[in-house]
Amino acid sequence: MKRGAHFPLWVTALATALLLGTAGILWLGPHPPLAAAQEQGISLTIYNQDLALVRDLRTETLKAGANPLRLTDVAAQIDPSSVILRSLTDPAGTRVLEQNYIYDLASTDALLQKYQGQDIRVVAQDSTVYTGTLLSAAGDLLLQAGDGTVIILRREGIREITFPKLPEGLVTRPTLECLLEASKAGEHTLELTYLTAGMNWTADYQLLWASDEKTLDLNSWVTLNNNSGTDFQNARVKLVAGTIHRVSAPVPVAAVPVAKAAPAPEVAERQFFEYHLYEIQRPITLPNNTTKQIEFISAAGIKTQKRYSFEFTALRYRGWGAIFDPGYGAEPAQANARVVLEFVNSEDAGLGLPLPAGRVRIYKADVDGTRQLIGEDSISHTPKDETLRLYVGDAFDLIGERQQTDFQQVSKDVVEESFTITLRNHKDEDVTVDVLEHLYRGQDWEIIEESAKHEKVSADTVKWVMKIPKDGEVTLTYTVRYRQ
Repeated sequence: MKRGAHFPLWVTALATALLLGTAGILWLGPHPPLAAAQEQGISLTIYNQDLALVRDLRTETLKAGANPLRLTDVAAQIDPSSVILRSLTDPAGTRVLEQNYIYDLASTDALLQKYQGQDIRVVAQDSTVYTGTLLSAAGDLLLQAGDGTVIILRREGIREITFPKLPEGLVTRPTLECLLEASKAGEHTLELTYLTAGMNWTADYQLLWASDEKTLDLNSWVTLNNNSGTDFQNARVKLVAGTIHRVSAPVPVAAVPVAKAAPAPEVAERQFFEYHLYEIQRPITLPNNTTKQIEFISAAGIKTQKRYSFEFTALRYRGWGAIFDPGYGAEPAQANARVVLEFVNSEDAGLGLPLPAGRVRIYKADVDGTRQLIGEDSISHTPKDETLRLYVGDAFDLIGERQQTDFQQVSKDVVEESFTITLRNHKDEDVTVDVLEHLYRGQDWEIIEESAKHEKVSADTVKWVMKIPKDGEVTLTYTVRYRQ
């Protein structure tokens, strides 16, 4: 092997940084001069499932004729097919002739791959210098000297690698290259817009349930996530709540409200198309790989109701024809009552705001005044005047049991099934509960006997409202007839 070959200092520093991962990449090589983009302002419209629309204003000095531009600081997850670049200074006299998105970023492996079959210089940990043709970089390095000798250099034994220059086509960060034709020379304000993945937002709600369980106070946050591959400094941010249709897949989208009751000072809401759009009222900075929270809406004294409900099975009728198997869904079941917090999203109840989808945490004050978490649920996009029902948890002292007591094949096309449901209350007060039963054997059903009057909730669900005395027990019986 030859020793002592010399290469430019910057190339050695670059290779060492890439190999050891101790520094960023600095490229000073002789590349054709391209205009540097000057950021003038960023606007983001963020949807709540991995999608954002970026509007980036930059000032560039253009000459009359063709201008090669290299625009850096674009999102690494950019959708190149969505890119639109135009001059706001002279839109009629400026046009884009071509554009390329370069994402082949410089890295140790990328450089080694580009230099296979070419000469490089390697310094080992013991300061031995090797030069030769790089045969392979799959794992350890294989170098071949001028005399044909081949040596294997283990990566952990390498201190630095020197390359003569940065290979053509590698960049240090995602870059948009374009060729812009201008009829007017001078400074131009350029508008770059594109879609990117890696950004989303959610709403997080905190409810404090009053001790009498008749009202609650609401506070909420907008949580923004940026994993797009670039930072956004002092960006104007809008959030969209709704469901937009995309060609590849429907992308649910979300956002943040203005209040008639108690609007959040950070966020303003307005209707946009068939969605709701929420605009953060000040510029914010969203570094890459960061989660940021912004104060959202708040309201106090919202009227609520606590309900208990029993559901003993998750089976539902699927529309595949009546099921006459006697054992289908007949297993004995036991369950605790579900605790449901219910309130109407109306001005009369103390709210009346379009609420975007998000997670809801419910708290209640203990006797010493400390807040304790009592449950967590999620809501979908909820317009004003709709009712919200939040599943808080299971009631420790309310137990129910369900038992099939009879099954008869009345004819080839008709069966009858009977159940007994026993409800026990171990509280020191009377309670009222909802008993929900799903009629899952077929769509042609009729309740022919029952010990209490039912209410039809949906095509396959009925409800009984039952009162259980303190430290007491009640029994509900019913028989349902199914036809084929």
